Amino acid sequence: MAFLPYPCQDTRNHRAFLHNEATLSDFNWNDLRAFLGVARTGRLTTAAARLGMDHTTVGRRITALEAGLGARLFDRSPQGYALTRHGERLMPTAEHIESLTLRAAADLGQADQTVGGVVRIGAPEGFGSYVLAPLMADLADRHPGLDIQLVAISGVLSLSKREADIAVTLSPPREGRLVTRKLTDYGLSLYAAPAYLDARPPIRTRADMAGHRFVGYIDDLLYAPELDYMQAPDVDIHVSLQSSNLIAQLQATLAGAGLCVLPDFIAARDPRLVRVLPEAVHLQRSLWLVVHADLKALARIRVVTRMIVSAVRSDRSLFKAG
Repeated sequence: MAFLPYPCQDTRNHRAFLHNEATLSDFNWNDLRAFLGVARTGRLTTAAARLGMDHTTVGRRITALEAGLGARLFDRSPQGYALTRHGERLMPTAEHIESLTLRAAADLGQADQTVGGVVRIGAPEGFGSYVLAPLMADLADRHPGLDIQLVAISGVLSLSKREADIAVTLSPPREGRLVTRKLTDYGLSLYAAPAYLDARPPIRTRADMAGHRFVGYIDDLLYAPELDYMQAPDVDIHVSLQSSNLIAQLQATLAGAGLCVLPDFIAARDPRLVRVLPEAVHLQRSLWLVVHADLKALARIRVVTRMIVSAVRSDRSLFKAG
């Protein structure tokens, strides 16, 4: 478990670092967990919440690890914790040990099928809120020892940084030790509330969309190119109400704010919305299921990924609406 010490100008500190290389096998795995948590979040309290520890315990473990290695791993400031050169040097070794620990847990999990622990799922807010959230009750009933953290946000969580255990993404990741499978294609259509349509000129062709109000994303806050819907070369579209959040766009549309491109698996099941130009305006995007390679064999990860895949398959016709 030893790693090559990083040269530094502080010779005394460097000698201590070399001396303690021989004792690396003695330090506590929880000290390394604390180190990784703080390194990935930059915050003691955030790392503590993710690790299920008290922040004073995390701080104490960091101090113990630094004392054991004879090197300062973090620069502390009001802005948070930043890795020193020694901390950067330790990072790949700590992640390697973490991977070995997770693999060992997975191997043991083959024999022990008891499902328990925490699983954090990162997903786009629409899919997370309308597809995953309704499944939580059944999952909790089936596996009472399982704690699910559903992070349904307008953004992307990094599995490589252990910000999530499982992610549903709009495109497959291009790097990292990740296992990816295509979950489904899904359709998007143009929707509006009847109150809006009744008060405005009728929309019979794409050209009729000109002059109508649109609800959509804020261009410079788009976290994925797949969300850039408002590219209509034949129509002058003005997005007069913009939000970074899909649920906010949905609620604004229901209130009669304008026309909005929405996923069919959300909007098609809502009787308060009407599809506009279903033959002329229809988009297709994809969802991908991503798991870190070190976690894929864990029983709790397998249970949750199976649940997600099963939910999509059982509702396949809705995802392919239009």
